[in-house]
Amino acid sequence: MKKLLLILILLAASQMLRAQEYPFRNPALPEEERLDNVLSLMTVDEKLSTLTGQGVSRLGIANPGATEAIHGIVRGGATDLPGLWGGGERVGRPEQKYQHSTAFPQAYGIGETWDREMAHLVGEVMSHEARFHSRNLPYKCLILWAPNADLARDPRWGRTEESFGEDPYLVGEMVAAEVKGIQGDDPHYWRGASLMKHFLANSNEDNRFRTDSRFDEALFRDYYSYGFWKGARAGAKSLMTAYNEYNGVPCIAAPFIKEILYDEWGMDGTIVDDAGALPFMVTMHHYADSLDQAIQMALEAGLTRFIDSRFEQVRAAWEGGFISEEVLDARTRSNLRTMLRLGLLDAECPYDEMDFGEEIPWETQEAREKARLVTQKSIVLLRNEKDLLPLDRDKVTKIAVFGNRAEKVLKDWYGALPSYRVSPLEGIRAAVDSTKTEVRFQRWDSDGSAQELARWADICIVCVGNHPNTSPDWDAQTVQSPWAYGVVAGDGREAMDRRSLQLETEDLIKVVWQANPNTVAVLISSFPFAIGWTAEHVPAIVHLTQCSQELGNALADVLFGDYNPAGRTTQTWVRDILDLPNMLDYDIRHGRTYMYFKGKPLFPFGYGLSYTTFKYSRLKVVRDGDNYVFRFRLKNTGARDGEEVVQLYAAFKGDDAARRLRGFERIAVKAGETRDVELVVPAEDLKLWNMDTHAFTAPGRRARIQIGASSEDIRLKKSIRL
Repeated sequence: MKKLLLILILLAASQMLRAQEYPFRNPALPEEERLDNVLSLMTVDEKLSTLTGQGVSRLGIANPGATEAIHGIVRGGATDLPGLWGGGERVGRPEQKYQHSTAFPQAYGIGETWDREMAHLVGEVMSHEARFHSRNLPYKCLILWAPNADLARDPRWGRTEESFGEDPYLVGEMVAAEVKGIQGDDPHYWRGASLMKHFLANSNEDNRFRTDSRFDEALFRDYYSYGFWKGARAGAKSLMTAYNEYNGVPCIAAPFIKEILYDEWGMDGTIVDDAGALPFMVTMHHYADSLDQAIQMALEAGLTRFIDSRFEQVRAAWEGGFISEEVLDARTRSNLRTMLRLGLLDAECPYDEMDFGEEIPWETQEAREKARLVTQKSIVLLRNEKDLLPLDRDKVTKIAVFGNRAEKVLKDWYGALPSYRVSPLEGIRAAVDSTKTEVRFQRWDSDGSAQELARWADICIVCVGNHPNTSPDWDAQTVQSPWAYGVVAGDGREAMDRRSLQLETEDLIKVVWQANPNTVAVLISSFPFAIGWTAEHVPAIVHLTQCSQELGNALADVLFGDYNPAGRTTQTWVRDILDLPNMLDYDIRHGRTYMYFKGKPLFPFGYGLSYTTFKYSRLKVVRDGDNYVFRFRLKNTGARDGEEVVQLYAAFKGDDAARRLRGFERIAVKAGETRDVELVVPAEDLKLWNMDTHAFTAPGRRARIQIGASSEDIRLKKSIRL
């Protein structure tokens, strides 16, 4: 056995030595020349194996691996582990230490920061930790399935939590920033490969594997594909196709893969299907007669990898004559190109030598601070009558906390498993730890005693919201809901759309408020709720999303004024489900999003309050080459330092849309200070798709520019010539 082991070691060493001598190992050679060399050395089986996500071990090319990465690297930890739902400093079992990663707010919350730097930061942290997880391992996790560039066109969509919002420009800017954060700024290598998802128009969960998203070419360009286009321009070369059909053709085999992704956008990396999409071509869409034919259709359309098919399936399609040598080589080349840019074809790559220091990345103080910062910036102050917030530690001595979201930081389906988490209750208690303030907690009002506690308190804080895994709240008896099922109509997740916009626990807010009007409603949710009663009666409402390991600390920072909130809504919060068109109507002109909504929203797109106030003045515009430059003054007219999210909208004559977002910046302004603000809008961003010329063109001679604090709070206006 010892001799056999020695022989195997010598053979492996010999193979590695020979592999290092191949021309493709030479980074000085042109990229295509290196790929030509690899292809010439590969066997048919090795080429076929790249279609199912493998490297080429014989040539010393490691498997790049992949990972979910919506708001943190997903490397392990089941959703039903003991202790997963609670707060506390340590989560899970000791042997899971290296399965953790930094957990940020859900993508919906990252979008609510309206801050490109935060999206970049999240991408940077995720790919940094992916490199840590991948060190010295044959199976790595260097292809990050992120960001999600889908648009949250309807709040009933179960995966709203994964989207940055309903507006294509906002989503495009956040997607581009996260792509750059994931891939890094090295001119030759990627720290991680960004694989955007899901192309295209996949924003319904129920029956998603057979539904057809129908809309015209203008909506394709101006709306549904816009965020992906911005991501591609930022350097993303890979993406995942969606389950649904687009105008009758399953996205896995749609002509747009070649015609737009390849030929127009230059996406020459890894194009994958979603799990199960390949057999759905046969069983659900009835578009292919057999699995072999489905493989043929997908590969010929431009798909390069099947994420859940077995090698044997692809091998059988090859042997049956369904895959041509030309197509096989072309798709293998695309997969190898991703590996090349990750440095896996090189003997040495700068990211192989990353210095992680003595601490595990997600356990550093820096990681904690970054998670806290992103969470602070994601918090939206929806209501604050009579300046109930922020709370004064010197005056508030009795705080009553209520609700089924106060004790827990929940993990969603694609969430990272943090090494610790801070619940809202823990964060509030920590914020007053050195004072005389007493904090009491009661989850429900099952026997009327919650009202007694509310009367005792100076301030009541009610923490409620959805369960991101649609699981029941059964304390230690943690139960994972079955796939595509939930116990609350207002909850949603992947594979299950929401049946209701009602907040099941709004009655708890009502009974607490009845006993003590000094009530703060903290809505910890993955999407909007139709909380009309609460918005009318409760003086203070705060919204933030699930899953951040620093949720409790960031919330307390805002409640007590240690951080002045400036988050903004990224969706139109409707008052009633009757305000929404049919779920499967993908023509958003029929009343979806702030651009086409005809009703009065509960909270409009781009809305959010601050503990200070701002004044806009002196708008001027100049044309600088291909850019329009809008300059104005922004004064903090309040008594607190704060941030304002300035938003620029364009309205075009003859356009059915009321206005379209075309610029924004999150700007810090000290109390009493005036800042000169400059928003630069490229001329191309003031164009719309022309279905006659099949190109982006100016929609008229002039555009009305509107600048303000939300889509309905316009402070400055200017008409410009296009």
